[in-house]
Amino acid sequence: MTAAFLTPTKAADLAPKHFGFAIADRVATITLDRPGRKNPLTFESYAELGQTFRALSLVDDVKAVVITGAGGNFSSGGDVHEIIGPLTEMAMPELLAFTRMTGEMMNAVIAAPQVVIAAIDGICAGAGACLAMASDLRYGTSESKVGFLFTRVGLAGCDMGACAILPRIIGQGRAADLLYSGRMMTSEEATAWGFYNRLCAAETVVEEAQETARRLAAGPTFAHAMTKRMLNQEWTMGLAQAIEAEAQAQAICMQTEDFRRAYDAFVAKQKPIFEGN
Repeated sequence: MTAAFLTPTKAADLAPKHFGFAIADRVATITLDRPGRKNPLTFESYAELGQTFRALSLVDDVKAVVITGAGGNFSSGGDVHEIIGPLTEMAMPELLAFTRMTGEMMNAVIAAPQVVIAAIDGICAGAGACLAMASDLRYGTSESKVGFLFTRVGLAGCDMGACAILPRIIGQGRAADLLYSGRMMTSEEATAWGFYNRLCAAETVVEEAQETARRLAAGPTFAHAMTKRMLNQEWTMGLAQAIEAEAQAQAICMQTEDFRRAYDAFVAKQKPIFEGN
């Protein structure tokens, strides 16, 4: 057996077919790119998003990710004609395979070691809202609207982890309101409730998300990945267990070269240059 499976991939080796993918300054920008229909997801784009985020866990030259949509909208969710229509004709085994695939996409975004920032303008609905929800940070605009629309098509609000994740972001009562009603959350609500980390102008939202991504990518990215892992793992821990887990995580980070670089720079009264190891 060889260790080839541990060898990091280069970002240039990734070539998704169903959405835009660009790399600059160690930041990958994923663009949902079907603007004529407000960037809906298809069976293929669901699967490829999951595959891409899984692959990013082995990429050593991408340290942060921005996900956005083309043409003034983030995503209208699952394509009515290409997904919802066919789903009405499927048997249970096929339906379960599909819903598990969408869940795997969410798991892949959450498990990726890079900080993921959603730059949201216009419509962000259904599966698009869940994709934004799975991101670590969310930047919105005053024109944006976010909706978990599943009840509008006769489905439960508990899709793609929404009942677990959304209450942790905006609170149980507010999440219940959105998931039962299927109504759109306004940008004012999204900002006040903490769904958005920042409200930006429509013309600068992607640029601001990318600037934050570049700043994070230039930081101690091993430590950022550890912070992300702890934020997710500690959901199911008791307080004492969480404190012990953080003690172990921080001890690991104290073994990194970035920790030594920060100390040496402080002593030399210089700004540290982190390399993510």
